[in-house]
Amino acid sequence: MIRYLKTFVTAAETASFSAAGARLGLTQSAVSAQIQRLEEDLGVQLFERTGRAVSLSDDGRRLLAQAQGVIAGYQAMRGEADARGMQAALAPIHVGAILTAQLGLLPGAVRRWASLGAMPHLNIVPGMSVQLLAQLDAKALDLAVMIRPRIGVPADMKWRTLMLEPYVAIAPKGVRGTVADWAASLPFVRYNRRSYGGELVERYLRRHRLWVREGVELDEPEVILRMVRARLGWSIVPATLIGLPVDGKPSATAGGHAAPKAAVADVQVLPLRGAPLTRELGVLVRQSALKRAPVGTLMQCLTDEARARTGEAGSVAR
Repeated sequence: MIRYLKTFVTAAETASFSAAGARLGLTQSAVSAQIQRLEEDLGVQLFERTGRAVSLSDDGRRLLAQAQGVIAGYQAMRGEADARGMQAALAPIHVGAILTAQLGLLPGAVRRWASLGAMPHLNIVPGMSVQLLAQLDAKALDLAVMIRPRIGVPADMKWRTLMLEPYVAIAPKGVRGTVADWAASLPFVRYNRRSYGGELVERYLRRHRLWVREGVELDEPEVILRMVRARLGWSIVPATLIGLPVDGKPSATAGGHAAPKAAVADVQVLPLRGAPLTRELGVLVRQSALKRAPVGTLMQCLTDEARARTGEAGSVAR
């Protein structure tokens, strides 16, 4: 009905349906139809019609100021809504991230984000995947870089796969033998079995009948790496944690062991036998957060960084 009021005010200002139509981008018949509909709705005659000429009736003159007030009030409401929309667009984006994503994928993605110029502030929240899922569900986070939930993706959220990240076995530098030898002779430093990553490792051990000597169990893979470096045992960790490429295939020396690299010079690395053990790393985002354009832009930055790091478009969801 606002548009009919605008047509009424314009026709009153121009004293012509055809001139009002030209200003509004309408035909004369469309203007006439809108005025007639408004008159029927209000129960009054707004214009006196004499041939092609029109002039305001007494009721039309009385209601003109009210119509102008309604239009002004509506435009003020739209202005406030636009201002709130602008504030929402610039509000901080709360991003959850597991530790390996913070150490690997996130810095490059944030660098791409920063290169775009003025963008909302990013608040990075650390945590395990199960914790991040709970915070997403509580609306404390907008999105999270995490392992794909084993319980499935909630209906009010969207999942985008970034990469398939392989696992490798690591032991203190200088340790010889196979992974089975490590399992038999060294304590096992493992992921918390309540975490998604820890559950994957536990299933792998059972599938391959690797009976481990239980050592320490903890949440943070970076701490696991430090414990292995301190010669407290061996472990199975994501390849990217120790600086290996995402294909998880360390180059081998003549002795069959991983060739040391700058990032893994103080640990021994072996690939895992059998079917590759991988975890699906991606972004879980609330559907409501996706309505904010900057959130979609951030997801694209994460996707682009994952493509750059893997070098394989096929490993990234489009």
